Amino acid sequence: MPNHLPKSSCFGSSADRAKSFARSCVCCVALVISISLQFILAADVWSAETDSFTKIVEPTIQKHCVKCHGADGEVEGDVNLLELRETADLTKNAKLVRKLIDVLDLKEMPPEDEPQLEPKLRQQLIAELKTVLHAAVSKNKSFSHAPIRRMNRFQYNNAVTDLFQLNCVVFTLPERMLREHGKYFQPATGKMPKKLKAGSRPLGKSQLIEKRLAGVAPFPQDLRAEHGFDNRGDHLSLSPLLLESFIALSRSIVDSPDFSPKSCGIWASFFSEPALTTDVPTEVRARLRLFLTRAFRLPVEEEQLNRYTDHVLARIRSGRSFTESMRDVAAATIASPKFFYLYDRSGVSGVAEPLDDFELASRLSFFLWGSIPDQTLLDLARAGKLTDRAVLSEQVDRMLDDRKLKRFCDSFPAQWLQLDRIISSAPDREHFPEFYFSKYRNSMHMMLEPLLLFETVLIEDRSILQLIDSDFSYRSARLDNIYYGAKRAGQKNSVTALPFNRVQLNDRRQGGVITTAAIMTMTSGPERTQPITRGAWLATVIFNNPPEPPPANVPPLAEEAPQAEAHFTLRERLSAHRERADCAGCHEQIDPLGFALENYGPTGKWRDVYENGRKVDMNGTLFRKHKFNDIAEFKDAILAEKDRFTRGLASHVLSFALARETGIADSIALDKIVTETDDDDYRIQTLIKQVVLSDPFLHKSNAKTITERTDQSPGDN
Repeated sequence: MPNHLPKSSCFGSSADRAKSFARSCVCCVALVISISLQFILAADVWSAETDSFTKIVEPTIQKHCVKCHGADGEVEGDVNLLELRETADLTKNAKLVRKLIDVLDLKEMPPEDEPQLEPKLRQQLIAELKTVLHAAVSKNKSFSHAPIRRMNRFQYNNAVTDLFQLNCVVFTLPERMLREHGKYFQPATGKMPKKLKAGSRPLGKSQLIEKRLAGVAPFPQDLRAEHGFDNRGDHLSLSPLLLESFIALSRSIVDSPDFSPKSCGIWASFFSEPALTTDVPTEVRARLRLFLTRAFRLPVEEEQLNRYTDHVLARIRSGRSFTESMRDVAAATIASPKFFYLYDRSGVSGVAEPLDDFELASRLSFFLWGSIPDQTLLDLARAGKLTDRAVLSEQVDRMLDDRKLKRFCDSFPAQWLQLDRIISSAPDREHFPEFYFSKYRNSMHMMLEPLLLFETVLIEDRSILQLIDSDFSYRSARLDNIYYGAKRAGQKNSVTALPFNRVQLNDRRQGGVITTAAIMTMTSGPERTQPITRGAWLATVIFNNPPEPPPANVPPLAEEAPQAEAHFTLRERLSAHRERADCAGCHEQIDPLGFALENYGPTGKWRDVYENGRKVDMNGTLFRKHKFNDIAEFKDAILAEKDRFTRGLASHVLSFALARETGIADSIALDKIVTETDDDDYRIQTLIKQVVLSDPFLHKSNAKTITERTDQSPGDN
């Protein structure tokens, strides 16, 4: 698994400074628009007929900007401001407008050493730019296209399990970080228990012992995309070697000694011998029609059904039993591209078109359940009712109450929080002996805390703001030891089912995901904290505003301070990085975030002073307007920007749901999701439902030149 936040102590723009100049060009454009808007507001005019650009904006560009952005062919940051001759030029460049909105809203521009905009004017400017952006997006309504892709192995496991109605898993999935013991996950109740038992994959092989099909080995784990998820369409390609693996895997599933009437829920209706008086061809055809429709998520075509039926009958005529012949066709089905490929059928044009009911059923099911649609969704799709917004809303409610929602919790939150990184975290054993017990590490306990918090917020339909600052958490005895340094009576070195208790938190130094020991540990080095890494994590995960990678020629900060810097605080040691022109911009963004968490040591334990006796300096200002002097004030600062956090989370969820990056065309939908979530007290299920009801989720933008993969005949598999 790649490390998605570089280990360097510095995050800046590219070494050639092009991207840092892009920031300055945005400043120029912001200044230009600001001056233009002040002139227009003073005249109480904002229309296409206004000559303000010629009289005010153009001279300002000439005076303040063209030296770096247009004069004598000098175009730093790849932006030539001389090309902006009227408001329409902005409308044509939606990406630039989106960037302007972001840097103005985040107060990244104008720079700190430049005259600042009046708050009212800044908001008016942002509002006008949003109007321009919405006009630009609406004019050419076309969303990014998620390419044809195979199921990842998590989805394949779930899909095969659901298709055959297995009472076990197909193969073990180590990437499922939070393992349920005792079926505590009951979303229909709307309540998480006060006590539960859970497990964690890195606890050892004991956590991989579960009821599964013997003799079935999975294909390799799919990697998470940078700042994304492992269901990303542009990552899930299919090599010839992997295709062979799918074919071998499908055969091993139906040939497993555990694949039997005891484990397979559809055995009687699909595999068992029919009565002697039954017309076999008719019976085979009827069984296959239902089975293939479920497997391929579409009504099976007659020609396709004929091929599969002929395949079974040919096997029977060759001397194989009915059950063996149906096993053969079942193996061929789950090795077919029609089964393991995910895609929308070709559209008529390249602009956004509504999904049909079956496409919507599949997209919805893989979003919330990580699997194929159930019979209810297929029946509604067949009746043409699923695209009705009221019906769709009801189905989202039903799916959120189903135990299969656990699959969403097994995939989205761990990847959103980038918790895979804690697996490789290894604090220095000499400095942090409390992190280790026997041959195991407390990271196994740590990673479960934020995941259990997420599950509680989801099942109890709580406000997403509790992911920032909650008054409860789930703790094991070893987590108490991490936070409080006191070993709970009767504490054992259990490595199987871990008991967790729901505890009330009265100290705001704890609560929410951002201050959990898991996040603090995985964003630290072996011997010290890494504020820049923590700041980059917060910018990426909480606000979905990842910084640029660091310049290649910036050396990482040494774990141990040299003798000359032994009395320095970490902030003082890192201050030199801010002096570089190509580093300063990103440091202004991420330093306040990272140092806000500096009171938490490398394993998440609270500290007031460093080892050298110097006081930890964590104070700062968020987005240049929210000053904070302690962690409670920092959380308050984030909560003051709750719509920004909501938009960041919504963007992550939408990206996961669509298996692609979000783009400029998704901006209007994200604005609406934030508004609707705000109106319902920021409830998480409202956010999820609004993602489903959004235009990007309900539409596709794939031109008819995009070809669909044809099915292979069973005999070819």
